[in-house]
Amino acid sequence: MAELAPSERELDILKVLWELGESKVRDVHEALCRENECAFTTVQTLLRIMADKRLVKQRVKGRALLYSPVHTREQVSSRFLRRVFDGALDRLVLNMLTAEDVSVDEMRSLEQLIAKARRQKKTKG
Repeated sequence: MAELAPSERELDILKVLWELGESKVRDVHEALCRENECAFTTVQTLLRIMADKRLVKQRVKGRALLYSPVHTREQVSSRFLRRVFDGALDRLVLNMLTAEDVSVDEMRSLEQLIAKARRQKKTKG
């Protein structure tokens, strides 16, 4: 995977694209700036920069440009894990559990998700 370095705002745009799929600038702007806290041209410029950085790809359809993420959410989060925590998932989880005010119910939910993932791994392997 190419070296990714999305800024915080670019990451916000990627989140929108992961949710919506391939989208026009207007669709991204509407999802990102629901109460007009950013300009259409700002989103348009960010998408153009992201295309130059190969964070998104663009496709022409009629007179509109459509944008879609080059990498999945899973690929980007995996890269983050490798870069920040040297790939140690346990350190990431421990860091998040100590840094955030996590309730007992949220921890129980995490345990259930881990158990589900473990079962799925067993059935694949």
